[in-house]
Amino acid sequence: MAFHEVRFPDDISRGARGGPERRTQIVELASGEEERNASWANSRRRYDVAYGIRRADDLAAVVAFFEARNGRLHGFRFKDWADYKSGLPSAAISPNDQEIGTGNGSLKEFALLKRYRSGAQSWTRAIAKPVTGSVRVALGGVEQMSGWTVDTTTGVVTFDTAPGAGVAITAGFAFDVPVRFDTDALDVTLDLERLGSITSIPLLEIRR
Repeated sequence: MAFHEVRFPDDISRGARGGPERRTQIVELASGEEERNASWANSRRRYDVAYGIRRADDLAAVVAFFEARNGRLHGFRFKDWADYKSGLPSAAISPNDQEIGTGNGSLKEFALLKRYRSGAQSWTRAIAKPVTGSVRVALGGVEQMSGWTVDTTTGVVTFDTAPGAGVAITAGFAFDVPVRFDTDALDVTLDLERLGSITSIPLLEIRR
């Protein structure tokens, strides 16, 4: 299944609605108590871009994008304006935002990660689609201006020389979400004088 390294139009994604979802099985016992089990180890993001369409030209852009992706067939990049950076939304990207590994003297490749923390609990998200030119890397808290590369199609950072044993490896970055259309049909009503009613245009995160 092909993935197109192209981003959904930013001016439309800015008005989209959506976010992470999880799947939890809940069994209610005869006593009234519950048993809860997580069906998914990781969350999956779902969006609706219909809310970002404000003009007829926006609709034309979405239709063209949909046709170029062959509906649900090909994946693409999507900017989640609520969560697109390694740090806080109000903070600039720092090379010390996220710890992505610890050197052992031989390993050269490290995948970008983002951790979500609340109290003593946390969840780690794999970042596969960093934005070109946004990635910053540090070893032991010192930013590295060279000596490494990043594959923006996989999110893997590769060092020319393996970081030494015990050296903390951190990174900061902006990133996109790999998604696909979750429909093979666009059902849109357009009034030529003004934008009419628009049904849902759903996107679903791709797990790779």
